[in-house]
Amino acid sequence: MVSATTTRLLKPLTLPLASGDHLIDPPVVLAPMAGITNAPFRMLCREQGAGLFVSEMVTARALIERRPETLRMIEPGKGEWPRSVQLYSVDPHTMRAAVTMLGKENLVDHIDMNFGCPVPKVTRKGGGAALPYKRNLFSAIVGAAVEAAKPFGIPVTVKMRIGIDSDHHTYLEAAKSAADLGVTWVALHARTAEQMYEGKSDWSAITRLVDHLKPSGVPVLGNGDIWSGADGVEMVRQTGCAGVVVGRGCLGRPWLFSDLVNAFNGGTERTLPTLHQVREVMFRHGELIVDYFESEDRGCRDLRKHMAWYLKGFRVHRELRREFGLIESLAHFRKLLDQLNDQPYPIEVGEKPRGRTSHGRPVTLPDRWLDDPNEMAAIELEDAFSGG
Repeated sequence: MVSATTTRLLKPLTLPLASGDHLIDPPVVLAPMAGITNAPFRMLCREQGAGLFVSEMVTARALIERRPETLRMIEPGKGEWPRSVQLYSVDPHTMRAAVTMLGKENLVDHIDMNFGCPVPKVTRKGGGAALPYKRNLFSAIVGAAVEAAKPFGIPVTVKMRIGIDSDHHTYLEAAKSAADLGVTWVALHARTAEQMYEGKSDWSAITRLVDHLKPSGVPVLGNGDIWSGADGVEMVRQTGCAGVVVGRGCLGRPWLFSDLVNAFNGGTERTLPTLHQVREVMFRHGELIVDYFESEDRGCRDLRKHMAWYLKGFRVHRELRREFGLIESLAHFRKLLDQLNDQPYPIEVGEKPRGRTSHGRPVTLPDRWLDDPNEMAAIELEDAFSGG
C-alpha cells in the first residue's frame, strides 16, 4: 500500500517525567473509561501505534485503603510505559494521601484527574463534572495532587467537561485555576454533564479554552466525537488544540490509534481491517483479558460487552450475534469467530457514534450544590471502590 505524505500537523506533546521528558508523538491519548481501559484493552491500543494510554478511573479512597481490585486496576500491562493512572476524589486530604502513596511506592509515572464524569453515582456526591463548580474545593484538590506529586517528579493533568449544564459553565475558570496550580495540560470533553453523550460535542468551546490558556503556556487537549483519523485532524485544525483524547471512538476499534497516527503524520492511508482481521484482534483481546483476571469465566463474561462494538456494521447472522453475547470460554469464542465470513470494513456504519449514547438529563447533585460556588463544601467521601 502506498501512503502519500504531507506536512505533520502537530508537534509532540511533552510529558515531563522523573526520568526525563517523554514525547507523545503524535499527541493522541486514550481516555479513561470505566470497565473498558484495563491493561488488556490498553495493550491492544498500544500495539496500534504511539500515544498515551490511561487506566480506568480509580478512587483515591479505594487506593489508600489498598482495595485489591483497585490495586489490580493500576497494575501496568507488560512493557507498558509510562504508567498512567486516572485518579478521582472529592477531598483534598484523601487526594494528597493517594498521590503520596503512588509516588512513594513508585506505582505510577503520570496522574490524570477526573473532573468530567457525568454519571449520577459520581455527581450526586459532588464529584466528576459537578466538582469544578465549587471553585475553592476544586483548587484545593488539584493543588493537593500537584504538591504531593512534585517530590516524585510525577506530572499531573486534568480532564473536565464544559460544565454542569448550559447555565453553569465552569471550564474556563477551572482550567485557568488548574494551569496556575501547575498541571501539565488540560483535556476538555466539549459537552456539559447534562448532555451526557448526546448530540454533537461543541468544538468551539475547545477553541475558546485554547485561547484562554494561551498566556499560561499550558496545552489544551480536545475530546469528543473523534471516530476516525480524519476527525482528529479536523478537531486540531478547527480548534488549535495541542492533541486529542479518544474515548468511545475506539470501542471495538483499537486500530483507531493506527488511523490517528497515520493521519497526524500526514498520511492518507486508512486503517480499515476486514472482518477476519478484526476477529483475530477479538481473540487476542479474549486471551489477554482471561490472563488479566486469572479466570476464564470472569474474562469471558467481561469480554461479552465488547462484542457488539467489534461487530458493528458487519453482516453477521442474528443468531450468531446473540451467541457472541453469551461466550463461556476461549474455545467457545474461537468456534464462533471461525464462523464469520470475511468482508470489507463497513466505513459508513463503523465510523458512526458507538458506546454510550445516553440522552441528556438533569445532573444529579448534592442538596443545594448550586447555592454558593465559593463554598468549601464538606461532602461525603467517595465510595471505596473503583471502576464501573
